[in-house]
Amino acid sequence: MPKPELEFFDHDLNIAWRQVEGGQEGIIEKILSHDPQTGSYTRLLKFPPGMVTTETLVHDFWEEVYILEGSLMDLKKKETYIKGMYACRPPGMYHGPYNIPEGCMTLEIRTFEK
Repeated sequence: MPKPELEFFDHDLNIAWRQVEGGQEGIIEKILSHDPQTGSYTRLLKFPPGMVTTETLVHDFWEEVYILEGSLMDLKKKETYIKGMYACRPPGMYHGPYNIPEGCMTLEIRTFEK
């Protein structure tokens, strides 16, 4: 079964924030839609103010990220990404770790190809 058909709805009333499984304490998510066959999903991801992540990340899936609020400072690249910026990361692209002084919320689309 692919991702569900969803008409506009208020995610604040219908989906709770939860700690990201296996993620650094304090990083929370809301899964907006999920395809159980492929594992692909769309989520909101929230980092608290003052967080510094510790990992360089690399995935085996496509990841698209749009910054809704706040900013991310990539500590290795010495670049800051702000509200309204977008990234499309193919499998194998390295990113992070990040400094998040004011907090950040992103919309992520993760696509697993099978």
